[in-house]
Amino acid sequence: MSALRALLIAGTQSGCGKTSVALGLMAALRKRGLTVQGFKCGPDFIDPGLHGLATGRASHNLDAWMLPAQALQDLFHRACAGADVAVVEGAMGLFDGHGASSRGSSAEIAALLGLPVVLVVDARAMGRSVAALVHGFATFDPNLPIAGVLANQVASSRHQAILTASLAALPSGPPLLGCLDRAPEITLPSRHLGLITAADLPQARAHLERLAQWVEASGAVDRLLALAPMQHNATAVQPAPAESPRPAVPIGVAQDAAFCFVYAENLRLLEASGARLIPFSPLRDTRLPAGIQGLYLCGGYPELHAARLAANSSLREEIRAFCASYRPVWAECGGFMYLGQSVTDAQGQTHPMVGFFQLHTVMERQRQALGYRQVTLAAPCPLGEEGEAARGHEFHYSRVCGHDPEARPLFGSSQGDTGWVKAQVCGTYVHLHLGSNPRLAAHFTAACRTCPPWPGR
Repeated sequence: MSALRALLIAGTQSGCGKTSVALGLMAALRKRGLTVQGFKCGPDFIDPGLHGLATGRASHNLDAWMLPAQALQDLFHRACAGADVAVVEGAMGLFDGHGASSRGSSAEIAALLGLPVVLVVDARAMGRSVAALVHGFATFDPNLPIAGVLANQVASSRHQAILTASLAALPSGPPLLGCLDRAPEITLPSRHLGLITAADLPQARAHLERLAQWVEASGAVDRLLALAPMQHNATAVQPAPAESPRPAVPIGVAQDAAFCFVYAENLRLLEASGARLIPFSPLRDTRLPAGIQGLYLCGGYPELHAARLAANSSLREEIRAFCASYRPVWAECGGFMYLGQSVTDAQGQTHPMVGFFQLHTVMERQRQALGYRQVTLAAPCPLGEEGEAARGHEFHYSRVCGHDPEARPLFGSSQGDTGWVKAQVCGTYVHLHLGSNPRLAAHFTAACRTCPPWPGR
């Protein structure tokens, strides 16, 4: 077992700067020669992708609503293997969870993993009031102490002095670990689903360097390392391999700027179930990988890359033929949109897609769905048997138009029009987390194993 330092960067609310702080801290620690493991509380895909840029390691989602406590703890320790420091970025405000409860909140993650909490406060337009805000967070849950505070958006040395004196006057209050200057140039750009993705971040390396310098200038890095307790990084015990393991099943996974929303644990569980994942790009590749026996089309931003996806007609035709061949396909959100007849983007331009499902998706200005989902399979399919349950998350601005008479509901009738099955193709708006039910990974891999390798054209 090796020693690990770990902490959780939380915020008072969304937009307070915790992502910039977490990224800057990860980049700063890596520059010091430390191996850093990133995590994100909640179901978000974009922040983990940015973490991967900063650390050079895949970031994992920690979600106590989607995952059982033991699975979450195992995931954390497994992912931390070989790391010196784990930096967990919170979601929304520290105590915000599922509905009005703290279930799935950053606070619950901190308690489950025994992590010290560092609270990022947007101190813009605040003086002494920052003490009242911090006092409320520090006393709200007596069982969850705040280890320290980072004040963001600090305008001047005078502003810093006021904040420092105000927080120092709190009886037994958490210490002020550092003040982060107001720096508009380090603000991460956003779009309709949140921050810009790692694949599309302009001059990403230079941006991370600026964030590292910004966090280092606060003087907080050494203080943060000092408060992070040493933990035993015990990886979960893996079962011994069978004496005569079967060959791995090759499964193509769409991964590029258009398809970059995937839980890292989903990929690991597929591999653990016997899959050999072969990445390909629907934006660049004109053919599917030779010999694959299944497809996993991840979510992402197909609407932003619709013209390029449409122009790649040779791959669209091959994917349509693959779907029609009754080989297993799992397509979630953006991947599901890609399998439809067309996508109408935010500018009203309609672009042809794969054309397997007789459905069209249209981008709307208003969000169409957001929230956790617990689903049950309505009938046997490549993901599992009838009645198999799983948890996930749904977030999209597109809506489905049309009707495919050959498609049947993927989930139970009470769960709305969020998924369809046609041939052996499962398409859904829900991003399922396989950690909520690992049997789905095993079932999908087994279904792919029964199919002959794709010969291509």
